[in-house]
Amino acid sequence: MLRTIAIGSCVSIQGLVVGQLDDGKVLVKVDDKTYAGFPVASVRKS
Repeated sequence: MLRTIAIGSCVSIQGLVVGQLDDGKVLVKVDDKTYAGFPVASVRKS
């Protein structure tokens, strides 16, 4: 599943979810690198 995470205040990364940390951060993998950050809230029409 693809997720977008925020790293800092201006950088976001989208990649495949590979895990979740105890502090609420999500791990995503892009090519051969893994990044940790807070998930970006999705907006859906109702």
